[in-house]
Amino acid sequence: MAGDTYILPRSDGRRYEAVLRLSEALSVCTEPEDLTKVLSEQLHEFLDFLQFYIIVYKEKSSEVEWAVVGREKSLMAAYADVPVNQRPSWQAYTTQEPFHIHDWSTDARVPARLKEGIAAQGLDVGPLVFVPLTTPHRRLGALGMSGSPRTVYSNDDISFLRLVGRVVAFAIDDNFNLRRAEVAQRELQRQNELLQRSERELREVIETIPSMAWSAAPDGSADFFNGRWLAYAGLTADLAQGWGWTAAVHPDDLKVLVDYWQTIMVSGQPGEIEARLRRFDGVYRWFLFRATASLDDNGRIIKWYGTNTDIEERKSAEQALRRSEAYLAEAQRLTQTGSCALDGTSREIVYWSEEMFRLFGFDPQQGLPMWDQSVQRIHPEDRDKFRTAGDRSFLKKVDCDVEFRIVKPDGTVKHIHGIGHPVLSRNGELLQVVGTMVDVTERRRAEESLRRNESYLAQAQRLAHIGSWAWDATGRNAVHVSEEWCRIYGFDPKDGMPSWEQRLQRVHPEDRARFQLTIDRAVADKSDYDVEFRILPPQAPGRYIHSVGHPVLGSSGELMQFVGVSMDITESKQAEQEHERLRQELANLAHLNRVSTMGELTASLAHEIKQPIGAAVTNAEACARLLDRDQPDVPEAREAALEMAKDARRAAEIIDRVRSLYHKGSSQLETIEVNEVISEMVVMLQNEANRHSVTIRTDLAEGLPKVMADRVQLQQVLLNLMLNGIEAIRDTSGELSIKSEVGDDSQLLISVTDTGMGLPTENAEQIFNPFFTTKSQGTGLGLAITRSIVESHGGRIWATGNPGRGATFSFTLPSRVAVAA
Repeated sequence: MAGDTYILPRSDGRRYEAVLRLSEALSVCTEPEDLTKVLSEQLHEFLDFLQFYIIVYKEKSSEVEWAVVGREKSLMAAYADVPVNQRPSWQAYTTQEPFHIHDWSTDARVPARLKEGIAAQGLDVGPLVFVPLTTPHRRLGALGMSGSPRTVYSNDDISFLRLVGRVVAFAIDDNFNLRRAEVAQRELQRQNELLQRSERELREVIETIPSMAWSAAPDGSADFFNGRWLAYAGLTADLAQGWGWTAAVHPDDLKVLVDYWQTIMVSGQPGEIEARLRRFDGVYRWFLFRATASLDDNGRIIKWYGTNTDIEERKSAEQALRRSEAYLAEAQRLTQTGSCALDGTSREIVYWSEEMFRLFGFDPQQGLPMWDQSVQRIHPEDRDKFRTAGDRSFLKKVDCDVEFRIVKPDGTVKHIHGIGHPVLSRNGELLQVVGTMVDVTERRRAEESLRRNESYLAQAQRLAHIGSWAWDATGRNAVHVSEEWCRIYGFDPKDGMPSWEQRLQRVHPEDRARFQLTIDRAVADKSDYDVEFRILPPQAPGRYIHSVGHPVLGSSGELMQFVGVSMDITESKQAEQEHERLRQELANLAHLNRVSTMGELTASLAHEIKQPIGAAVTNAEACARLLDRDQPDVPEAREAALEMAKDARRAAEIIDRVRSLYHKGSSQLETIEVNEVISEMVVMLQNEANRHSVTIRTDLAEGLPKVMADRVQLQQVLLNLMLNGIEAIRDTSGELSIKSEVGDDSQLLISVTDTGMGLPTENAEQIFNPFFTTKSQGTGLGLAITRSIVESHGGRIWATGNPGRGATFSFTLPSRVAVAA
């Protein structure tokens, strides 16, 4: 208990002897003023006190008959204005129970007037205990004892004082309540009565003390046990007499106890030993056996007096302490932490834990090493640093904290973190320096690894143009920004963390409102956010930033921080823009390719359009003749008109297909029936095939899944492949086959097979490269554009030579089913 005087446990046997001596001393005390003097002389070895107080009240009255307050009158003076019924002595007198004040400032039972009186006297008051002064036939008053401010009285101390109060009460009743004249007249008779009463009182005291007491003859045979002893052991006085008491001793302890008892009987010296006693219910508990010899004037033993004190709780506490020490040693071993203590003057080691021996590589069996020996284990480069840190504790009397290396006998180097704390006496003298030594080798390795990882992370962030950050949710102040983040935003890390306003000002004015709205929404919803915006670093071109943030919530769900990364996507944005430009160029080339192809089909298209127009003219003329008859043939005329409309629609459809191929615009994806597009292209190219004696055959699987594609671009793919096939056959005549089916992975497979000259033998792998052609008038862009269109739709295209003549061009398109999967 820091700051309080610690009272050492007293020996119950010695206190018992002190009670006997006190009783004898009080029996010859004739003056009331001598009572407190006798108490002080007899009890100074057993109680920590400043003085004693004796207050005797008149019988059946609150008036004080007489009082003895010792040398110090100040505390009693503080009682002057306190009513009698509020005084501690009156409380003990009326309740017949001890009245203990440990802390005057906090004890609610202390009257306000008494506190005021103490303050007026300027007293620094310690604890105060009053016990009743009572004999079997009368309540006399109260016995008080005060201690220094830092004294703490235990329950054992109060019980002992209560026992003293009984003895004092008998002494007061015997010595001071009789008139001195009667004492003088009946001195001899009184002495005899006192002798008898003292024996009776002693027996009563022995029976009432809170301990198991006994006495024995000089030869060690027991002749008396108090009631508490007999009640505990469950024995009668007759059974316990002599050596019968040994029946209650644990068999494992009996021989050692008896041997020890015989040893002190020979020496006549006081002794104590621990052994287990059986309780009346058969339970054994640990007891402390104490014995003291009573000697005559010649030093011969006339009686043995002893006590048995229950120490079961103390033994349990000792066992618990040993377990705790074992746990501490294990914890130190697991955490690689040693504890030590050094003498404040010589600096020599006075204590080392087992872990300290292990850390420094010393053998515990060799004892504590000298200070210089331990210092020699410290790495030569760190010894000065270690000594300087030690001087702080030994010379300046302050804590020290130092890290150093030790070199063990096997050459192993360990990193140690040492902490020292000076222990000072009350007058400020250095008694010891206590401390701990922790093996931080693994921590240092981890720190080094962490530094390397941080370096790798910083390098990776620089290479990937990604900066990390964290900001507080309350004021949005940055709590962490990486070096790469500062580089991207144009901040100098040496200037500290940029504020929210500074960070916001870096955002492009056109993006600032959208950026702040995204942040505000994320804070309000405690949700992730993902935003792209532009920044304008000072003296640097603008940059595109992709920022991703994640909320960090507290244990109760409150928003604490946002952490995240900011990625410089300027290069990817520029690549996207370039990709879009190239895509547009490809679209323009594809358009030119379609226009060029359509130019080559002019004769076929003219013939195809001419047929429905000529049929429409014929039907129109027939319709006119039928209507010009004397009796107009309206039904036939109507039929001719319908045919004419049909031919006109057919011509319009041909024109629409041609117009769609001429159309120039952005890609538009839609759900398409591939077989329908194939049929349309067959119709469109039928006349071209006929012109070159080429037969077109189709093998279209039924129930094909639809695809998501741009219809015009898909038409262009089929147009290029089919025209290439017709051109390959044109000089020899032959057959062009178009096949559709479901291929691997649920993708649609379309094949265009011709019976022409086949693939070039030397450069077959280059046919899809831009500007590669085998035609004298070709541009080399048709198949390149075809591959680009197929791949942009998620498919692939390839060509294979046929076993006989010709070649097969195949391409795949992902179906809607495959895309959904």
